[in-house]
Amino acid sequence: MSTKEKRIALNPKTTAFEFNGVSGALAITFGLPAVVVVLNQMIRPDYYIKGVFENFHIEEIVYNLRPLKDYFKLHEIWCYYLVWFFGLAFFDVVLPGKSMKGTELRDGSKLDYKINGIALSSLLLAILSFRWKLTDGQMPELQYLYNNHLDICIITILFSFLLATVVFIMSYIPLIFSKNKLGSKEKILALGGNSSNFIYNWFIGRELNPRIGPLDIKLFCELRPGMLLWLLINLSCLHHHYLKTGEVNDALLLVNILQGFYIFDGVLNEEGCLTMMDITTDGFGYMLAFGDLSLVPFTYSLQARYLSCSPITLGREKLIFIGSVMALGYWIFHASNMQKSEFRQGKLPNLKSIQTKRGTKLLCDGWWSVSQHINYFGDWLISLSWCLTTWFQTPLTYYYSLYFATLLLHRQKRDEHKCREKYGKSWEQYEKEVPYKIIPYVY
Repeated sequence: MSTKEKRIALNPKTTAFEFNGVSGALAITFGLPAVVVVLNQMIRPDYYIKGVFENFHIEEIVYNLRPLKDYFKLHEIWCYYLVWFFGLAFFDVVLPGKSMKGTELRDGSKLDYKINGIALSSLLLAILSFRWKLTDGQMPELQYLYNNHLDICIITILFSFLLATVVFIMSYIPLIFSKNKLGSKEKILALGGNSSNFIYNWFIGRELNPRIGPLDIKLFCELRPGMLLWLLINLSCLHHHYLKTGEVNDALLLVNILQGFYIFDGVLNEEGCLTMMDITTDGFGYMLAFGDLSLVPFTYSLQARYLSCSPITLGREKLIFIGSVMALGYWIFHASNMQKSEFRQGKLPNLKSIQTKRGTKLLCDGWWSVSQHINYFGDWLISLSWCLTTWFQTPLTYYYSLYFATLLLHRQKRDEHKCREKYGKSWEQYEKEVPYKIIPYVY
């Protein structure tokens, strides 16, 4: 095989585009950050949406917004955020953990990953406990985070632009200290990010697994800076209400517990991410950088932010109901994923499946006889439980559940398209066996 043939085999050209190609990529690149800013402008201590947007005023949306260039001059906030990002990166590299192999790449190799979520989570909790004791509960860091919420949000958006650009440039630099399994210096690119349009490649992600030394940038961003910042934002809202009233609000406490459990469950079980589409298939570009670093912490925390501005008391019955919705979603999500994982490992040979011509099997038994993506349904119920902590004060706080439903539908459509091409007749048989996509007997 010639060098050119090897290059084509390793990194075939992208011919199919998501999000309607360049136009969709540009719309999302500038549109979604605007949505994030608008959402956070509608939930502030001095102004927050009531009811069905009955007090909505456009002037409040642009209130206190600076010219874009001025955000680069907020040196103190930039310094704090960079210390946060690169400090976590440092600990991600140096803290102990177990070594694991990722999925096999197109050149036959498997990347090494260090799984140290337990060590990092323990360190963060120890630091928070130490600061609580040292500051007598004042926690000036959490107060700073709460009071500079919008500026920090915009800076994470700008940082996402910069990080995506750096990673995009890095994708053109050949391997320096090693070769791929095909014997060349060429990096492995994402199948969806190797088009002839550099804007689309920058947005969707050109390189599959960008790394700086031992740091895997994609996995790090997926689980560290954004997820843990989301945790701190929630804590800052609970802390703000406590300092203001001297009381712990049950709704704020509940959303902190539910989302904190979800965050730590993801961080502590990070090996599960190694087989997710984000890691195995998608490149790391602006879409993932913005999603991980800005969209997650500053939209997933909207419920806690709203409750800090408009607190309510849920009472025992509502607390039990909301907790039950979360528990049901968690059970469906984890039980179904565990069943599929054990099936793939050959531990459940008696489950019914469809043999494909590619040598793989499509599971259509147990949880996976109910719907093609029953785990998505469980995940969505979890998102609904978080929104319910604000009860029915305003539909604004249900943004996340609606957004997440849209995201899951997009993933389902994308998976369906790829599986139909990949498995052919076997997929048609599978669809007859399991007709429902996500919600049993509904969709």
